[in-house]
Amino acid sequence: MKINWGTGIVIAFALFMSFILFFVFKVQSNSKYDNELVVEEYYKKELVAQQDLDREQNAYDLNSKVIIKTTAEGISIDFPGDFDYKNIKGIVSLYRPSNQKLDFEIPISLSSPHLLIPKSNLVGGRWDINIDWIYKDKKYLSKELVYFQQ
Repeated sequence: MKINWGTGIVIAFALFMSFILFFVFKVQSNSKYDNELVVEEYYKKELVAQQDLDREQNAYDLNSKVIIKTTAEGISIDFPGDFDYKNIKGIVSLYRPSNQKLDFEIPISLSSPHLLIPKSNLVGGRWDINIDWIYKDKKYLSKELVYFQQ
């Protein structure tokens, strides 16, 4: 049986489409590949984007800024020394882009101008840290990307 070039092209397209569909089906059906959203309620979060920018600008305008650093004990967050740490309130959000199940939040309750997130709560890799805090009715937002080594 002789196959002409038109039939060959149709067979090649059919094989290619089958190849692609096989991998699409494999990724969608296998629980190893997580297809969850990066952030829950993404569109609601986008509505407050200007407020976030204003709070980030407030944090940027400070003379002494929030310092986030990795230590042997975990991640250390140092608030400005010229602020009364007892009046600082807010939330520290740790976001793991690769796995939503590792995300967590810590309320800010300070007994010194330093906050330590122990390494027992952390997994090695990239963490996006958002510090949403209030001091004397002024709102601040400090963001930083940290690579934590176990």
